[in-house]
Amino acid sequence: MKILMVCLGNICRSPLAEGIMKAKLPDNCTVDSAGTISMHEGEHPDKRAIKTAAHHDIDISKQRSRPITRIDFETFDKIYCMDIDVLGDVVSKTKNEEERQKVSLFLEVLGDHKNAEVPDPYWGDMKDFEMVFQLLDKGCTAIRNQISK
Repeated sequence: MKILMVCLGNICRSPLAEGIMKAKLPDNCTVDSAGTISMHEGEHPDKRAIKTAAHHDIDISKQRSRPITRIDFETFDKIYCMDIDVLGDVVSKTKNEEERQKVSLFLEVLGDHKNAEVPDPYWGDMKDFEMVFQLLDKGCTAIRNQISK
């Protein structure tokens, strides 16, 4: 299974989701993250995201931001988007229905959160990052359970 997590700048939500998902899946699964914009390309995740992940024994400090590319639609089996705007941007880059079927809103995996968005903690504080971590952790557990079936 190859999974891509996508948010806007690839410095807060999707790096956290990548780190959490990697910690939950076996090594033969591939997990990566990307953003819909290239503004932070090459940068490490936000320091608050790194600190929040480290608090949960997950190291995301070596990740680097990158924008989503055409090859991602060929490479990944599932592409999870953190919010509606990101979903719209990612879907607009698909070239056919097969690629479109790979793309979904991250929290839809929880069932009772249909169309719910993972809030962007960028403008918040450490509490916001922790709250986002907890949401992502629940979603990643649900994804792991789906894969394990």
